[in-house]
Amino acid sequence: MKSLEELKAIREKNQGEINLRSGHEVQTGSKYRLHVLVCGGTGCTSSGSQKIREKLVEEIKKNGLEEEVAVVKTGCFGLCALGPIMIVYPEGAFYAMVKEEDIPEIVSEHLLKGNVVERLLYDETVKGNNEILPLQETQFYKKQHRVALRNCGAINPENIEEYIGTRGYEALGTVLTTKKPEEVIQIILDSGLRGRGGAGFPTGLKWKFAAANQADQKYVCCNADEGDPGAFMDRSVLEGDPHVVLEAMAIAGYAIGASQGYIYVRAEYPIAVERLNIAIGQAREYGLLGKNIFDTGFDFDIELRLGAGAFVCGEETALMTSIEGNRGEPRPRPPFPALKGLFQKPTILNNVETLANIPQIILNGAGWFADMGTEKSKGTKVFALGGKVKNTGLVEIPMGTTLREIVEEIGGGIPGGKKFKAAQTGGPSGGCIPAEHFDVPIDYDNLIAIGSMMGSGGLIVMDEDTCMVDIAKFFLEFTVDESCGKCTPCRIGTRRMLEILEKITNGQGTMEDLDKLEDLAAHLKSNSLCALGQTAPNPVLSTLRYFKDEYIAHIVDKKCPAGVCKALLSYKIDADKCKGCTLCARTCPNDAITGSVREPHVINQDKCVKCGACMEKCRFGAIYKE
Repeated sequence: MKSLEELKAIREKNQGEINLRSGHEVQTGSKYRLHVLVCGGTGCTSSGSQKIREKLVEEIKKNGLEEEVAVVKTGCFGLCALGPIMIVYPEGAFYAMVKEEDIPEIVSEHLLKGNVVERLLYDETVKGNNEILPLQETQFYKKQHRVALRNCGAINPENIEEYIGTRGYEALGTVLTTKKPEEVIQIILDSGLRGRGGAGFPTGLKWKFAAANQADQKYVCCNADEGDPGAFMDRSVLEGDPHVVLEAMAIAGYAIGASQGYIYVRAEYPIAVERLNIAIGQAREYGLLGKNIFDTGFDFDIELRLGAGAFVCGEETALMTSIEGNRGEPRPRPPFPALKGLFQKPTILNNVETLANIPQIILNGAGWFADMGTEKSKGTKVFALGGKVKNTGLVEIPMGTTLREIVEEIGGGIPGGKKFKAAQTGGPSGGCIPAEHFDVPIDYDNLIAIGSMMGSGGLIVMDEDTCMVDIAKFFLEFTVDESCGKCTPCRIGTRRMLEILEKITNGQGTMEDLDKLEDLAAHLKSNSLCALGQTAPNPVLSTLRYFKDEYIAHIVDKKCPAGVCKALLSYKIDADKCKGCTLCARTCPNDAITGSVREPHVINQDKCVKCGACMEKCRFGAIYKE
């Protein structure tokens, strides 16, 4: 078992290595001259970062630099579209889209001779004359404030001593040796931290309810089952900083009187699962999980439970039912989990991002956290930024940042000069934010007021080429597939809503269908057993609220204004632009295009399957859709 004094010694030993990665001037105390950080998150791993790291180690040995250069496998840096990513410190040279064949040049020029390979740098960091703009000053990073993500991309997540070097487990030692459980709960209450998993319930209040209920056993659960389309915030924290979740769960266990924790993580996250297992093993070895932690008499241990990817298991009672070994279905509430949760014992459930804030709140104080954000939404929020935006990836911004700042400044704007149309937050449970609310500060209450919700943090950007009826249909298809079927309103109601949307996008809708959609939505919201069914109509309601003209165009004009819905499209050839090259005719899979060489071609609308292959192949812009 490690004592607080031993923990302090480990922290001091690793401080120099951590400081070297600060991106500022060279810090003293590092064993190495340079640190090369290679992203080992899912995104970069899928792009081949493992092979790049192996090639890097090979080249470093070949050049005799093993004693001077450390290669560090990290979690996600955030700029996922630029992977594989490699950063060299202390210069902070950010190499993007690195290939194996680039490694010898980086090693021989940069690591050996000190000459940055400018052609491989992320373009926003290039100043010229071998000068580099610090990453923190680029458009993507300068408005971010990383709390939950503070260690992601900065430490080796498989090395507990690097986590300790960032003051890891110091918060746990502080609460166990200097604070009573009720004092810990009060700190979380005073911080204003609200659940980052979707509903935004005050975290301290949840802990207080569970602490007040007496039982021979209590549980702390972590929801790492993140199932929203396009969301990967929790996965990235688990891959880049797994120990922060373990430490926070132990703090929560002490606060409510629990001795056992469970992390419910989806099996589709193999890297996260592997690193959690490594972290749990290391924490047990160091005496930071298990019996008599820090010689205080406090016992707490953690086990993993793998989920099969059911979206409904993001609902707390369904998640607990699954941990118990049963089919993941929600239970009626009350009683709430704080009274009867896992195995009918008092239980608290927090998601990964919520827990990732806990140690920093303990170390820096409730006021530090409460000073960030807005009056009712404190702190920061992590978003998985995706869709029609230049800089896709992970961003962490103070609550109250506007959507415009996220999309245009951090996200780099919409490619191709297209106009912003809407952003979907909260996934299938959320709604679309239209351009008229582009400058609304993002927090829990503002999003609800405009018909959306925070959700877990997926943020999908849409441009003018997006059909909002099709978007609503997409999310309804998802919830229909993911409904557990336990309650009739959700099982049947979502299916009926989807059928109406399919009818509209096929050009067979009527104006009465819009009234039916709203009636069904009201019934689902008021009668479904859990939040999956209660929130399933939100994408439909928000698109009806802000883009009703598109629904009307589909119904009355039999047109899809964005040119997305195939049944309402027709491809045509502009005779003035057509050169008669015959490429479109040769490409068409259904022989729907006819015409002679060097003569304008014609599309037979009865035979056209509307695949768009002709338009894609045309080199003269002669084919268009309407």
